[in-house]
Amino acid sequence: MKLKQLSIFLENAPGRLYEALKALGDAGINLRSLCISDTSDYGVLRILVSDVAKARRVIMEKQLPARIDDVIAAEIEDTPGSLARALLPLKEGDVNVEYMYGLIGGSSGKAVVVFRFRDTDRAMGILQANGVKILDSKSFWEAEHSP
Repeated sequence: MKLKQLSIFLENAPGRLYEALKALGDAGINLRSLCISDTSDYGVLRILVSDVAKARRVIMEKQLPARIDDVIAAEIEDTPGSLARALLPLKEGDVNVEYMYGLIGGSSGKAVVVFRFRDTDRAMGILQANGVKILDSKSFWEAEHSP
């Protein structure tokens, strides 16, 4: 139930984000989610896409460094305190969240949180044992595109 996320390292300069996203769009790759963070010199664009292997090839052809990482998408209630409740078992299990970003899950009334952990399998087991629904690729796509 791990998802494959493409992390693209972009020079922190005007137009670099556009170039990467244009290349992906031209190749027919659909973005499912994205998150971008920056430092003074570069940004990291983290994306979940319809075809991660093809996306990586397209990006590498543009001479942009990229890597594929395992992440998990967890579905939680879209209510105050839900994320903290989901994080508590991880805290108690001494599991660190490397990074995360959130999405609102269409009309399902749920929020989706994408997590990166050093030990993804352990974190996923803790979350599932505590009633947190982990989405596979198909479920993630459906959650993000509910009418």
